[in-house]
Parts: sequence; structure tokens; C-alpha cells
Amino acid sequence: MHVSALIAAGGRGLRFGTAQPKQFLSLGGRSILERSVDAFRRCDVIDDVVVALPADLVDHPPASLLVGEKRPEIVSGGVRRQDSVAHAFSLVVDRADIVVIHDAARPFVTDETIRRTVAAAVESGAAIAATRALDTVKRASVDGIVVATLPREEIFLAQTPQAFRTAVLKDALALASDATDEAMLAERAGHAVQVVEGDPGNLKITTPADLALAERLLGLSSAAPAVMRIGNGYDLHRLVTDRPLILGGVTIPFDKGLLGHSDADAICHAVTDAVLGASGAGDIGRHFPDNDPAWEGANSLDLLRKAMTLVKGAGFSVVNVDVVVIAQKPKLVPYVDTIRANLAGALDCDVTQVSVKGKTNEGVDSMGAGESIAVHAVALLTRI
Repeated sequence: MHVSALIAAGGRGLRFGTAQPKQFLSLGGRSILERSVDAFRRCDVIDDVVVALPADLVDHPPASLLVGEKRPEIVSGGVRRQDSVAHAFSLVVDRADIVVIHDAARPFVTDETIRRTVAAAVESGAAIAATRALDTVKRASVDGIVVATLPREEIFLAQTPQAFRTAVLKDALALASDATDEAMLAERAGHAVQVVEGDPGNLKITTPADLALAERLLGLSSAAPAVMRIGNGYDLHRLVTDRPLILGGVTIPFDKGLLGHSDADAICHAVTDAVLGASGAGDIGRHFPDNDPAWEGANSLDLLRKAMTLVKGAGFSVVNVDVVVIAQKPKLVPYVDTIRANLAGALDCDVTQVSVKGKTNEGVDSMGAGESIAVHAVALLTRI
């Protein structure tokens, strides 16, 4: 009997709120995806593994997937979960007797759970791991009024893995309707689905709070020091006539302004790069490219606020930010306190956590000649 495992990792994890798909986030020094895939590579009832990745990563998959035994095959994921599963299934349909499907966001699946699910699928054709509801379950109307109390002995919380005979999964995937999992499709196709004992520790990581819980399950929160991350930011713009000079959200009276696609606020740009870099969320060019009309003339404080939404979604907050502005003219001293307050508001921190310093370039290079302004920023973040 040949058993193939399909790992659904083609999603973008939008509910998690990070620029990086959640399955690639680190959990105890290894990605969530790597932990999930390795659970099936280790299990001796699994013969091969297929991983559905976001389309732009198929040609450059994580290096951890390309080493060791039972090296997985890589396919492109689809718009929907069932599309990703269908792409992966197309590789194994002619060789597998049993197909096991697992969410990449469940890194704690155990060997025992995999074995139970496979054995049940061999016997009954389709099986899912699930845990019993322990609380009283209410069904409510759209306006929040309880309309029924459901017998909790009949309520199960579905997990993955879910396992199917190949013919059963083929029937299920042939349905065009949307579904939250393959077991739902199998039910609609007329197949009985067996419930097997799941594992309360088989956590699905959907939000930053789930990631924090996963770290506690690994013993990271109590045994390890607070996670601190440092990011560097740099920006430089030419000074030209007929442009306002905007720095840190302050319009400074001057005969020249900075040239750029947005408002060219070099302070905000450098700080944005620093916090994005520290959180592993890319850079300003990735999120607000200078060839996108949407950001033409944009207020850079607003861009910094948007970047902080990504930073918080990645589970980080600001400890402090230090900014150095290199400009021969004008003098920044009269505006520093307002700039600090503006940055603190965008960063969602206290003004005491923001430092802004002005330096000249002693007449050297374009900055010293008054032809440009450069900004360096360093951000220190901590895990929320």
C-alpha cells in the first residue's frame, strides 16, 4: 500500500497579518512549515510527501525542504485551499492508494495521530482527526441570539491530517463547490467520513496569539529571554526647488524640498525600513513601490502607520527608535520635538522611545554641498 502526504502551504495567511506567509515564520528556530513537513517525513507509514507552496516560491523553495530523506516534491498552490490540494493530488493520483492531507500551520501533529488517521482511511475510505467539544455549544442567530443548544457529545472540532482512499478524494475534488476542508467535499460527494481521536496539542497557528501559544508549548517563553530584533533603515533624497521640505511629518520652511514619488519624507522612509527590517517584513519598496500611482504624493507618516500594522501583525512592538538626519541646512533643532511626537504616534509608542538628531556633513559630498539630505535609523523591537 502506497501512502502519500500532501501539505497545504499555498496560502498567504492574511488573517495572521504579516507580509511573510505564516507557514514560513520561525518557531523555535525552525519554520512552521519545516516542522509540519518533517512530521510526515519521519512517519514510516508515509511513502512520499508533496508540498503546495505559493506560486512565486516554487522555483526557490525553502532550503530545509531540499535536504534529507523523503525529499518532498514541490507544486504551485492555488487561489483556494482545495485548488492547492488538487495540484498536489495530480502528482500522486496514479501511484497512491491512500492520500493524507495536512495543514502546514499545524506543526505539532504527532506520529500517532497520522497513523490513526491513515488506518481509519484504509478501513472506511475517509477519515479525519478531530477532538470532542468539551464546552456547551450554542447556535446563535446573526444578531447574536441563542437559537439552540447543541448536544456536545455529537460535536467534534476537525483537525488535520485527513486521509482518503485515492478514489474517494478524486470524487471529492471533482466537486466545484467551495469547502473548508476535503472531508466536507467527501461528505457532499456521498462518502462516509470516519472520525478518529485527534490531539488537543495539534494546534493550528492562525493568529499571533496562536504563535505565542505554540512557543509556550515548546517551552520557549519561560526558558528563553525576550525576543529582541534590530533593524536598520537608510534613505537619501536630492534637494530641488519647487518642492516642500517635509521631515518627520513636519513641513519645514526652506527654499528647497526633497524629490521623490511620495512626499519624500526621508525620516519616515528610513524609520519605515528599520521597523520592517527588524520584524522580517521586507522593506518600504516592497510594500509601497515608487512606480505605483497609489503612493504618488503619499503622506509618509501614513505609510509608516501602515508598516506598523505589519510589524504588529508579526508580533512585535517598538522598544526604541534612533534617527540621525544628515543635512547641511536647515537646522532641525526647532522641529525635533514635533518630529519625535509625530513618529511616536505612528509607531504607537511613547515619545521618550524616539530620538532624532541632526548632523551636518562638514561640507563633504552632496549632503555637505546642500544638494541632498540623508537619514539613518535604527529600530529595536520586542516580541509582543
